[in-house]
Amino acid sequence: MTGARTGEPVTPPDPHRWWGLVVIALAQLMVVLDATIVNIALPSAQRDLHISDGNRQWVVTAYTVAFGGLLLLGGRIADRVGRRRTFVIGLIGFAGASALGGAAVSSGMLFGARALQGCFAAVLAPSALSLVTTAFTAPKERGKAFGVYGALAGSGSAIGLITGGLLTQYLNWRWCLYVNVPIAALAVVGACVLLRDRPGHRGVRLDVPGVVTGCGGLVSLVYGVGEAESRGWADPLVLALLVGGTALLAAFAWWQSRAPHPLLPPHIVKDRTRAGCFLTMALAVAGLFGIFLFMSYYLQVILGYSPVRTGLAFLPLTAAIITGSTQISARLLRRTAPRALLIPGMLLAASGTLLLTTLTVEAQYATRVLPAMVLMGLGMGLTFTPVFATATAGVAPQDAGITSATVNTAQQVGGSLGTALLNTIATTSSAAYLAAHHLRDPAQQAHIAREGIVHGYTVALWWSAGLMLLAGLTAALMVTAKAPGRRAPTDSPVPESVA
Repeated sequence: MTGARTGEPVTPPDPHRWWGLVVIALAQLMVVLDATIVNIALPSAQRDLHISDGNRQWVVTAYTVAFGGLLLLGGRIADRVGRRRTFVIGLIGFAGASALGGAAVSSGMLFGARALQGCFAAVLAPSALSLVTTAFTAPKERGKAFGVYGALAGSGSAIGLITGGLLTQYLNWRWCLYVNVPIAALAVVGACVLLRDRPGHRGVRLDVPGVVTGCGGLVSLVYGVGEAESRGWADPLVLALLVGGTALLAAFAWWQSRAPHPLLPPHIVKDRTRAGCFLTMALAVAGLFGIFLFMSYYLQVILGYSPVRTGLAFLPLTAAIITGSTQISARLLRRTAPRALLIPGMLLAASGTLLLTTLTVEAQYATRVLPAMVLMGLGMGLTFTPVFATATAGVAPQDAGITSATVNTAQQVGGSLGTALLNTIATTSSAAYLAAHHLRDPAQQAHIAREGIVHGYTVALWWSAGLMLLAGLTAALMVTAKAPGRRAPTDSPVPESVA
């Protein structure tokens, strides 16, 4: 028996697939939370290693640049070598880099370890998502599996803040890195015992010009955006990186339509529904990551929360994302068109974000922040599951890794761009507010300064809500796939525009 579209033999479902999903979810959670787990630990690490204010951002940026820039390459390697093999390699490498970072005795050693973490995460993340894609093909099971995956992808950053706060306050900032070692070791054992995958596709060739232009362009773009947070958008280095990255990505797009073995096959992004999912993901995460940044500072700087209390304050957001993903999206995905979940999801998330625009220096957590986090979490939970499931549906096995990598790239690049853009808007708005409300009375200056900070946050949050509404509009116009349950069993849930 063969698949209707791919001609590949149809194998019976793996009896261990649900336990395998636990292993995959554990690894994915580790990768996602590592983008934020060091945020709360950063002040302690900065003091211990004597990192300057100008260089401290590299603790975060070194990871995101390597991760976001190398995802496409990691996805293609997974297609060629085999997903389970690259999954295990990524886990071992990630654990080793984490141990190196935890033992860092200098800033350079920590930056290098974080970059190495990002490199192995770029191999691990697409392997994890493509293993879910190939293990769960029945629509009902697929919805449940992607509900779990979407919940972790959406809530991982918030879980990272919680974990980082607990480890930093009660142990040491180094444990924010050391904690990955036992998690990865457990996942490696589980992967070797429980995961099953087809051998790699030796026919997949590595597109060297595509690697240079595509990965080089993404690294340059993510690096430039990261530098814009501290240097400003008009800085010559930032402009050079952004222009250079854009030029490389334009060259990449031109080459992919002519390459004999493209790194990113054009039919993957030419499909209207799939492209809509990529763009929806990028816009949604751009809005969400800015909220993580502002709320972390608001809770600590304005409301005076401790690191642990700040992390715990994000628990309702995490719980709401998990609920929306596993209890709503996963149950409805089989019988509901993806955009019927995406549009309400983005509207809910945007409404929660708009509620945060009413924050003041005296605002209470229970009356303003908590309801907003619940709304945002439910909205993101409704969004992530159909995006992951729909974007990866219907692809040939030899393209599963690169398609998964493209979804992850949209998430990482969207998060980097959104954080830098919204942070710039916030700081600019705060400066304008302070200039307009400058007072000579020192007794009022501190209060005005706090109001200026909150004003900057609220202006940026209006933009964040706008990004989420734009994500909903994108889903409405581009994600045209029907409900999987309404199609013939042999059909793909996502119509392919190119055979």
